[in-house]
Amino acid sequence: MSVSVLTTVRRLTAATAVVGAALPAAAAGRHSGRSHGVVYISDVRHGATGRGARSDGALDQQWVAVTNESRRAVNLNGWTLSDAAGHTFTFRHYSLGARATVRVHIGVGHDTGSDLFQDRRSQVWDKSDTAKLRDDRGRLVDQVSWNRHRTTTRTGGHRH
Repeated sequence: MSVSVLTTVRRLTAATAVVGAALPAAAAGRHSGRSHGVVYISDVRHGATGRGARSDGALDQQWVAVTNESRRAVNLNGWTLSDAAGHTFTFRHYSLGARATVRVHIGVGHDTGSDLFQDRRSQVWDKSDTAKLRDDRGRLVDQVSWNRHRTTTRTGGHRH
């Protein structure tokens, strides 16, 4: 099942980034001297249930997509992606290209520029869960929650 981010949210996020760029670094909530652009959780495909839900194929189909809407690559080294239960994936030696998206899969696989694998053998993203993206200093960058009734909520954290 896919939980897509609404176009309106993307437009609001982009508009916020434009307004934030016009403000001084402290007023925009940015760390002075360091700007990552707009990085956010753009899509989630959470887990299947029942027989076969733990198979490698099923786990590979569970992912969280992280998008960089800026014109510059963003170094995600040390950034984390976690769920409500505390399962955490740490980005290692990875730079997300300008206007690019990467999918972080749960299962086992070979990392590419657009797909990273956590190499887990069990489900992480449940029917009701929260995905949190944090920067290398532990600050919340973005958060998306969903439940089994397909209700999705977004809580923007500290935007970079």
